[in-house]
Amino acid sequence: MADKSDALFRALGDPTRRRILDLLAERGNLTVSELAAEFPDLVASGISKHLMSLRAAGLVSAVRQGRHQVYAVHAKAFAAALTPWIMKYEHYWSDALERLRDLAEDKDTGNRIELPKSVRRAARR
Repeated sequence: MADKSDALFRALGDPTRRRILDLLAERGNLTVSELAAEFPDLVASGISKHLMSLRAAGLVSAVRQGRHQVYAVHAKAFAAALTPWIMKYEHYWSDALERLRDLAEDKDTGNRIELPKSVRRAARR
C-alpha cells in the first residue's frame, strides 16, 4: 500500500503546483480565475487540472461560492500527510539541535551564549 506521503511528493514535484500552494498560503482563498491570472502561459483548464491533483493529494480543499469554486490550503491534511515522513528523520535534526544547544552553553562557567531568536525557537521544538 502506498504511503500518503507518495501522493504529497508527487503533487509537490511540479513547480506550478508548488506555486499554486504558495499563492494560496500567501493570499488565502482564491478562485481558479484568480489563480490563472498569475500564470499567463496557462489556461484556466490547466490550472484546474493542477488543482485536481492537489485536491487528490489532500493539499487543498474547495468550497462552492455561487458559480465559483474557492480553493484554500488544507493545512490539517497537509500536516497529516507530511508528518509521518518527517518523523522518520526527526532524530537527525533533533540531535543537531541538542548539540547546538550544548555548544551554546559554556560548560566551564555556566554562562549561556545568546543565540538569535530563530535558533532559540528551533531548539525549543
